[in-house]
Amino acid sequence: MLQRLIASNSISSVNPTLDQGNREVIELLAGWLNDLGFTTEIMPLADPRKANLIATLGTGPGGLVLAGHTDTVPCDEILWNNNPFELIEKDQRLYGLGTCDMKGFFPLAIEAAKTFLNQPLQQPLIILATADEESSMMGAQALAEAGKPKARYALIGEPTGMKPINMHKGIMVEKLVIEGRSGHSSDPSLGVNAMETMHKVLGELLTLRNELRDNHHNPLFRVDYPTMNLGCIHGGNNPNRICGQCELDFEIRPLPGMDMNVLQKTIRERILPFEQQDQVSISINHCHVPAYSADPDSAMVALCESLTNHTSESVSFATEAPYLQQLGMDVVVLGPGNIDQAHQPDEYLALDRIRPTIDFLTQLIGRCCL
Repeated sequence: MLQRLIASNSISSVNPTLDQGNREVIELLAGWLNDLGFTTEIMPLADPRKANLIATLGTGPGGLVLAGHTDTVPCDEILWNNNPFELIEKDQRLYGLGTCDMKGFFPLAIEAAKTFLNQPLQQPLIILATADEESSMMGAQALAEAGKPKARYALIGEPTGMKPINMHKGIMVEKLVIEGRSGHSSDPSLGVNAMETMHKVLGELLTLRNELRDNHHNPLFRVDYPTMNLGCIHGGNNPNRICGQCELDFEIRPLPGMDMNVLQKTIRERILPFEQQDQVSISINHCHVPAYSADPDSAMVALCESLTNHTSESVSFATEAPYLQQLGMDVVVLGPGNIDQAHQPDEYLALDRIRPTIDFLTQLIGRCCL
């Protein structure tokens, strides 16, 4: 199963030239789960190349969701020692794009589910597969808007080294575009240089970054303050032309409890005054993923701590957990692999993680569904 999932290119990206669909992966999973007796629903998304899958075994009002995303990040094949779309077993590891983050979770969940095919489940088991977690969160947002699936508990199998995660930061991805006016560089009065305005914008953002670092802390996180990363910048096209446009993509990772709307308002208040000052046009577009924090008395957290013998922790990366929380589920993030292997050349899943993960999932299903 993993070999076929890895072979299917399901890269999602904010760059349209890299973005692929995930329908082939969804169809593979739906076929396998149909054959096992699951009832499957494929939920098409606005992009016809993309869909979610809700596969259900059993009926009832409660139950357990085993969730994961089917897309991967883009990869630079030149940096890989092997073809990223070919599953390679070497050095007690399985190499391939998505082995760790997180196609590798689905075969393990299906293997655990096989134990219960001939048992009368008291609560349903749902295997949920989503689209575009690595880019727009389109799949998870569509589920939240549709109000399904419904269940009592959910486990998201992101790579956590099999440690339960009960809290993570949010993420605000911001695209800022400054439009000036191009012209011949020999006469500055012929244009308005967007790059010069961007220089001022960068200064404001770095000041805001320091304020966020100094004023907000949560000791439960290894990086205990909200971070800001200036990710990429593009502007102009020739040294003898006044730069007519400049674009900056950056992100902020707020702590749980921080209001993203307030942060967005602060960014606009700091940046938009430069429009009038410099006679430029500034647009700010954003994509936000909320922070996640499990309830202090979460039964799911307590159960996963008991089954893994690990105390729950917090992480700085974002997941689909807040969207499943919106659907009323008690959510934990926990899966094989380590985040250090994700988004890297030669991504892998260690073979010694496979059996413990299947055993854990089997116990979890038994506790939540029997």
